[in-house]
Amino acid sequence: MATTVETTADPAEADALLAARRLALPALERLGRPLIEDIAVPRSRLAEAAREIRAISARHDVPVFTIAHAADGNLHPIIVVDPSLPGLPDAAWEAAGEIFALALRLGGTLTGEHGVGILKRQWVADELGPTAHALQRRLKEAFDPHGILNPGKSL
Repeated sequence: MATTVETTADPAEADALLAARRLALPALERLGRPLIEDIAVPRSRLAEAAREIRAISARHDVPVFTIAHAADGNLHPIIVVDPSLPGLPDAAWEAAGEIFALALRLGGTLTGEHGVGILKRQWVADELGPTAHALQRRLKEAFDPHGILNPGKSL
């Protein structure tokens, strides 16, 4: 929903643009509890992904704000939920599932940098397939036999 796009080669202006990018998450925190996620898609499909995420947000009536590092195809579709709710509403789960399926459909991945935690756990097997998923689980167990690294997360 950008109304303008700004680019610059000037270092001072670049710093100001990066400062604005860094303030995006604190701004979203004023709206509710942000669920920070990431997906990655081929750069040639970024615009399609952004349009689809916007449609998913509207279809489920769930606020989703997308922040990106577009140069590497990494998108952060951030779902914002009411912090007073005891859990994640069904509509948010459904929107997240559609966003993750979108990433895979566009030839991307469920995560570009954050890994797989609670929200993506049920979709990771779809991306990896049973053999690679089992290998990933064995690697985690080998390096973390007591389950103390990032407890409660998937991979």
